[in-house]
This record gives sequence, structure tokens and C-alpha cells, in this order.
Amino acid sequence: MTTSPVPPVGDGRADFDFLHGSWRIAARRLSDVFDPASPWVDFDLTAEVRPVLAGLGNHEVCHGPTGPSGGPFDGMTLRLFDPRTRTWRIWWASTGDPGHLDPPLEGRFDGTRGDFHGRDRVAGTDVDVHFRWDDGGGDAASWAQAFSTDGARTWVTNFTMDFRRG
Repeated sequence: MTTSPVPPVGDGRADFDFLHGSWRIAARRLSDVFDPASPWVDFDLTAEVRPVLAGLGNHEVCHGPTGPSGGPFDGMTLRLFDPRTRTWRIWWASTGDPGHLDPPLEGRFDGTRGDFHGRDRVAGTDVDVHFRWDDGGGDAASWAQAFSTDGARTWVTNFTMDFRRG
């Protein structure tokens, strides 16, 4: 008989467990992700989040009949936990940029808030990227994305999602 090792309690691998399941998402994105004065585009999504690799990660698939560009929208996220460093990495891909897998953001949770940072190139501009996750407790969660083009001195929040069970 083979047994699996018991995961260490509190090492961080369960931090995203609140996200498992089905969600309705109210999403907002700035029409120009670099300009905080540009109009917000509101759209609705649905998402399914499932654990992978015996709980060391999860996979999210989201869909909306109308996304930020006005047409159908599909996206997927892969989140993986590294127990050696107690760090999460998050990868994103969507129909908004076909054939492109964003570089991973890295970070961890402190209580119910997770902060994740990375670098990317968006529309020809090098950006620092920040994701913030908040576990709203059972039936709610929120996510926000911000970009910095000045070495992380100032940030523009340009994309938010409010998750509700559904």
C-alpha cells in the first residue's frame, strides 16, 4: 500500500483553495490600460476553477459572450505552488492576445490577501505588473491588476474582477 505524504500545515499550498468551484464575475477594464482617465469597460464572465497536481495548483477557465473588446472572450489561468520557496506563480492566456502566455507573476498570501508581482511587455511597453487577490470568505473574492511604467513608483489599476458563487 502506498501512502501520500501529509502536506505541511500552513505552508501556503491551500491559499487559493477558496477559489475552487464555479463563479460569476463582474469584470471591469480600462479601455486604455495605461491611462487612468480612460473609460472603464464592464463585462460579465463565468469561471470554473479546479485543483491540479494533488492540490499544488489550480486551473481556471473563464468565458464571456462579450469581453473588453466587445466580442466573445475566453481566458485561462494556471497557478502553481512551489513548497520549497512557499511561492505561487500565476500564468495567464486569453483570446485578447491569441498565442501569448503571459510571463508568470510570483508571490504569496498574507492572511486573506495575496500579492503577486512580475514583468511583462504590453503594447510595446515594458511594465511591472501587480495582481492582488482578496478572499472574501466563501461566496466572494476579488482580483485587481495594476501596471507601472516607472519602475514601480506609481501604479495604474486597470482591470478588476468581483467573483460571486454561481
